[in-house]
Amino acid sequence: MNASPNLTDPYDPMAGTLAKRAEVLAIACGGCAMPREGGGVSPPPDSFARAQGPAGVLLTLPYPISANRYWASRTVTPRGKPAFTSTYVTPEAKAYKAQVQKLALVAGVRKPIAGRVRVEFTLYPNRPQDWQKRMRKEGAAWDDTVQCLDLDNAQKVVLDSLKDVVFQDDAWVREISARRAEPDEFGARLVAVVTPLAVEQPQTDLFGAVAQERKA
Repeated sequence: MNASPNLTDPYDPMAGTLAKRAEVLAIACGGCAMPREGGGVSPPPDSFARAQGPAGVLLTLPYPISANRYWASRTVTPRGKPAFTSTYVTPEAKAYKAQVQKLALVAGVRKPIAGRVRVEFTLYPNRPQDWQKRMRKEGAAWDDTVQCLDLDNAQKVVLDSLKDVVFQDDAWVREISARRAEPDEFGARLVAVVTPLAVEQPQTDLFGAVAQERKA
């Protein structure tokens, strides 16, 4: 029985092994996959050779910088004109985006997905050295004590870093899903899945065409 790849599973061999080195992986997930022991699925044999397919692109990226470090403001005073505030992308942000572009290119992403897309991302904070002590004290909610970038902050950075790399523009993002995961042994990272969305044609055209055929 065929199954769909669990793209956000960090333990999947397609994501976890490369996430450990903060690298990126883009796969064509339109093929079938077989269930594997311990949960999740194993990717189709040729997934490593393909970068982008009809079902989407998966990227395991370095932990993002905060929006406060991604954008900054400065006051510009033109000669003979009133001063105004200008917002710009910081050098640190440019370096992060350049890293995302480089990793995506290495993974085989050659051009952005055209048209509407859905963006899903999972944020993994760094696991502290005393995580076991925290778990004994706090129980299942131990990771609430772990410092992590908030999802709204991360979302802004993710969308800007993937723009013109995996999708064409923010305007094409029609669905967004985000979650914070429990820290694990693979380190701080962000797993993003970008999936093209098909545009459904209205059924009224079909019914109209049938009605016209009956009249004829």
